[in-house]
Amino acid sequence: MGFLPISKKDMEEQGIDQLDFVYVIGDAYVDHPSFGHAIISRVLQSHGYTVGIISQPDWKDERSIAVLGRPKLAFLISGGNMDSMVNHYFVSGKHRPTDAYTPGGEPYKRPDHATVVYGNLIRRVYKDCPVIIGGIEASLRRLAHYDYWSDSFKRSVLLDSQADLISYGMGEKSIVEIADALASGIPIKDVTFIRGTVYRTKDAEGIYDSVSLPSYDRMRAEPEKYAESFRIQYNHTDPVTGKTLVEAYPNSVYVVQNPPQPSLTEAEMDAVYALPYMRTYHPSYEEKGGVPAISEVKFSFVSNRGCFGGCNFCALTFHQGRTVQTRSHESIIEEAKLIVKDPAFKGYIHDVGGPTANFRHPSCKKQLTQGVCKERQCLFPKPCPNLQADHKDYLALLRKLRALPGVKKVFIRSGIRFDYLMADPDDTFFRELVEHHVSGQLKVAPEHISDAVLSKLGKPGREVYERFVRKYYKINETLGKKQFLVPYLMSSHPGSTLKEAIELAEYLRDLGYMPEQVQDFYPTPSTVSTVMYYTGIDPRNGQKVYVCRNPHEKAMQRALIQYRNPNNYGLVREALIKGGREDLIGFGKNCLIRPRQTEHTNHGAWKTVHGNQDTADKRTNSKSHTDTKKKKKTIRNVHKRKNI
Repeated sequence: MGFLPISKKDMEEQGIDQLDFVYVIGDAYVDHPSFGHAIISRVLQSHGYTVGIISQPDWKDERSIAVLGRPKLAFLISGGNMDSMVNHYFVSGKHRPTDAYTPGGEPYKRPDHATVVYGNLIRRVYKDCPVIIGGIEASLRRLAHYDYWSDSFKRSVLLDSQADLISYGMGEKSIVEIADALASGIPIKDVTFIRGTVYRTKDAEGIYDSVSLPSYDRMRAEPEKYAESFRIQYNHTDPVTGKTLVEAYPNSVYVVQNPPQPSLTEAEMDAVYALPYMRTYHPSYEEKGGVPAISEVKFSFVSNRGCFGGCNFCALTFHQGRTVQTRSHESIIEEAKLIVKDPAFKGYIHDVGGPTANFRHPSCKKQLTQGVCKERQCLFPKPCPNLQADHKDYLALLRKLRALPGVKKVFIRSGIRFDYLMADPDDTFFRELVEHHVSGQLKVAPEHISDAVLSKLGKPGREVYERFVRKYYKINETLGKKQFLVPYLMSSHPGSTLKEAIELAEYLRDLGYMPEQVQDFYPTPSTVSTVMYYTGIDPRNGQKVYVCRNPHEKAMQRALIQYRNPNNYGLVREALIKGGREDLIGFGKNCLIRPRQTEHTNHGAWKTVHGNQDTADKRTNSKSHTDTKKKKKTIRNVHKRKNI
């Protein structure tokens, strides 16, 4: 089949005079089903439409958008596999030095707010050509939202990009319906009837069975109204129960969100992943060393979509939804047979998963007919009585993959939801996970250990994680293995004060472990946690939430998690004093740090007995960072001593 055209020469070679769609993307062109632009373009192609790709155009040059000419039906835009602002910046605001979705990892090849910039670029050159935006950036900014990077409340991306339509969510169904409507001669302004789309209108009177959201002006003036709006939006993300939402703007403009598209059936999922992808980046990138992002997915499989985990800092509810959709075993096995033939395949399947690897079916039977519950979560604060915690199907799939000729090992690297694992009364999957699918260490995401913070994160209580840890190490011991857990932890999430940050530091002290990586909370569009950050209100219940916005306090909370690092000494000391925990500064076994030399009454005697503070801290840091074997042994032994 070959790659889609990226130039006029390619169009000529493929016998195309004018493309139906020109797809402008913020990523490099990678024809692999882990890239949204590849799926959408191949789905359109399978329905008889021609698609060309303009990858990372020079947004300062209008000619860059015209290299494939004017499309017959519409321009499509995707900012990329990641929101362009997340792609560009750390939470601190510092620019990331590389871009894994660009040839050679080169940064600065896409603009900030790429969807908006590309939309306005197209509109300047082709004033009356339909423009349809999609991908995760447009999907999560489809209605008014808080933008962390500008610290401002922004309009729907539909208005700022000057686009005609948003295809939100995964988009396979809606994009075909849009294409068919345009091909039949319906003007883009009249394409207002397709589920999974957002459009603008001057007349909201005739919209049937809709729900009105607070107006943009009112939300901007009263942030608590945004929390109210978000709660309504959250309750209408399900395709079974979701209604049309209407958001008013000045000058009698309305942005209208149609209900979500129905979830893909297993057969539909299989069809999407069976399309003729080239499964790699465009050969024109070879001279720059290819596209780094392909290495993470080249030998991995998407097993499912959607997530009923309900983490408040995650936007999956707004993009893929809470209903889990899966591919058949046969579909995944066929894809596995393809990669086994790849000359670069060494026998190791890197991942079989999705947003949450061990979700292979909806959380309960009623979801498919009645939709997900609006007022309760499947796993939080405790597993719902109707939850079907069952790993049999996933286990059967993994066993089939392990048995394929040429496959040495099948790893699971996407997230395991440990509370769901613990809810399963059958330990067979847990045992086989430890025995066959862990590469020395299993990454899990408790995120925090303070129940006060966990409740704001939408994560289970601390005791659930500790039961999981005990069981994990017990199974390892039974199997004669020495494998470890690497917990992901988050600092300064809404609800976390210095008190909770110190509590986490004490937990790590007792564990004998200091994380090498810590994630500061990152407020991204369309998450419950971001609404808390902006408004100081939990949109689920209207209660006020403490929010750490001060950069210095954020630095202190982060430093407490890595309190052994000598570079963090000043911040840790300040945090302990400010938090009223000077008892943790001293020489006792429970202390986090030692006092400064100048604070000790007998400076000479202290130095003789204890040595120089900087030297001692550096020695501790060196051990925790460089002596990996000893560190892992310490973690294992402490887990045993603490019976965690």
